[in-house]
Amino acid sequence: MFAINSNDFTLTLALLLLVMGIITFLVGIIILAFKVKSNEFTSITEQTSKLMEKGIVDNVSGLMENTSSLLQTINQMVKTKAGVGVFLVLVTFILFGVAYYLVTGL
Repeated sequence: MFAINSNDFTLTLALLLLVMGIITFLVGIIILAFKVKSNEFTSITEQTSKLMEKGIVDNVSGLMENTSSLLQTINQMVKTKAGVGVFLVLVTFILFGVAYYLVTGL
């Protein structure tokens, strides 16, 4: 059988938390850097602005209301993605803190 003492178990757990923290940090930074403002949002925003201009020219109030609603939804989606990225970075610091506590508590 595999015998392990409490110090080895604590160090293994701290190392596991450190690796999880690094992975979480990388995922959070990738989300913040690349996913917040993606090409899909840019193309949808451009097409929505064209629809808004068309609604103004043709005086179609229903089209303008739906277009402004779509723009607000896109803004909320961007804020949500940024929030997820920041949350993952904060979770990283918590994981690093717990790993540090485990290592220094020995």
